[in-house]
Amino acid sequence: MKYALVASENRVAVDGIRTSLKSRYQVECARSKSQLMDMFRARRYEFVFVDLEMLQISGTNSDYKKNLQPFWEANPAATLVVLVPNDLIREAVMAVKAGASNYLTYPINTHEVSYVVESIYQSLLVRSELDYLRDQFWDSDSLEMVQTRSTLMRAVFDKIKSVAPTRSTVLLSGETGTGKGVMAKLIHRHSRRQNTPFISVHCGAIPDTLLESELFGHEKGAFTGAIRRKMGRFEVAKGGTIFLDEIGTITPSAQIKLLQILQDSIFQRLGGEQCLEADVRVISATNTDLKIMCDQGRFRRDLYYRLNVFPVEIPPLRDRREDVPVFVELFLKKLNRFYPKQIYGCEQSVMEALIRYSWPGNIRELENLIERAFILENSSLLSPSSFPADIIEPAGHRAAFHLDTRISLSEARRNAVEHIEQQYLKELLTRKHGKINESAAAAGMTTRQLHKLMKRYGIQKEIFKTRK
Repeated sequence: MKYALVASENRVAVDGIRTSLKSRYQVECARSKSQLMDMFRARRYEFVFVDLEMLQISGTNSDYKKNLQPFWEANPAATLVVLVPNDLIREAVMAVKAGASNYLTYPINTHEVSYVVESIYQSLLVRSELDYLRDQFWDSDSLEMVQTRSTLMRAVFDKIKSVAPTRSTVLLSGETGTGKGVMAKLIHRHSRRQNTPFISVHCGAIPDTLLESELFGHEKGAFTGAIRRKMGRFEVAKGGTIFLDEIGTITPSAQIKLLQILQDSIFQRLGGEQCLEADVRVISATNTDLKIMCDQGRFRRDLYYRLNVFPVEIPPLRDRREDVPVFVELFLKKLNRFYPKQIYGCEQSVMEALIRYSWPGNIRELENLIERAFILENSSLLSPSSFPADIIEPAGHRAAFHLDTRISLSEARRNAVEHIEQQYLKELLTRKHGKINESAAAAGMTTRQLHKLMKRYGIQKEIFKTRK
C-alpha cells in the first residue's frame, strides 16, 4: 500500500484529498507541525500535502529553503505539495521555487488534486526513465529490460550495475515469477565475461539422482548406464557464467561439491580422480529463505555464506505496481512481432484493474494473462471481455454514481455533471483510439475545449492512443 500525508487543520481539505486519492493511496493526517515531522520521519510517503502556515514559511521574508530543509534531510526524494488560500499564491510559488513540487489552493478541488498528483508522477517518471536510458552502462539490447517506474527496481538495477563488472558471486532472491533469470542474464551481459557462455541450470527440475552428473559430469562406468564420459555444466561454462536457479533444492552431496568449487575453483567428475579447474562465475537464485533452511539443517551454512557474497532481492510485482503499464507495453510489442494482428494497448478500465490486482504469480502471471487476452481480442485495444472476470470487473457491474444528500443540490448537480463528463470522455477517447481531432468532432467541441476538459480531469491521451 502506498501512503500520502496531509498536514492541515482544514478538515474539509483533508477529506477532499482523501476522497481524491483513496483508490490509490492510504491517506493519513497530521494536525500540527510536530506531528507532521514525527510522521514524516516514521514513514516514507509518496506525496505530502502541507499547509503553508504549518510550514511556517508564510510572509515575504521567510527563508523557504531553510524551512524545507528538514524534509529533504529526512527523505531526499520527498514530494511536497503546498496548500494555500488564494491570497497567498505568491508565497506558494516561492515555496515551489525553493523545492516544493507544486501547490493547491483552498477550497480543495478533488479533480485538481488528481491532476497535480498525475502531473508530478509523470514528470518524475520521465526524469527517471531518461536517467536510465541515457546511462551508457547499459547496452542497447538491455534498454527495454531496465525501464522502470519503481524506486525499488531502480535500487536493484543500481546493485546490478555495481556487481556486474566484478567476479563476485551473486545470490538473487525473490518470489517465483519476479524475473530472477532475466536479472542473471543482465549481470552476465554487462560483465567482462559477456562474450563467453552463459549456462542456466534449473536445479529443481533435475532429479536428485542425475543432478551431480548434470552439474559436474561423469566418467565412463561411474554408474550403471554411464557408457561414455560426459561433460558437466561447470565444464561447459568454463570461462563464462553459470546460473543455478532454485539453488535450495540441490542435494547435500552436491552442496559439498559446489562448496569446493566456490572455495578452491576445482571439481571432479563423478567416478573421476582428475581435478578440473572451474573458471566460472556463479550466480544463484532462490525463492525460499536459505537462512531458515540453514537453521533447519537442510542447507550448508558455509555454502550459504559463499553464495551470499552479493545478495540482490527482487521485489514482487505487487510492490512495484507502477511497472505494470511498462510490462504490458513490452509484452504487446513482443506479441505483435509473432502474431498477424496488431494490438497497441489496453482500455483505461483494463489498465486500472491490472494495476489494482495483487499478482501472486508476479511478472510471469502478467505475461501469460496478456498473451491470453491478445489471442482473444478482436480490436486494437485489450478490452475487459478478454480477461478473466476475477481480474477485470465487467462494465455492467461497476458501481453507480453515488449521490451525497449531505451537500447542496447545486453541488450534487455539479458532481454528477463532472462524473458524466469524465466517463463520456474516457469512452469517447477509447473508441477513437486517443485521436484528439476525431474525438473533438464527435463530441461537438473544439480540440482546445477537449484538451481543457482532459487537463481538468487528469485524462492522458496516451492511455487510449494507438501506437504504431
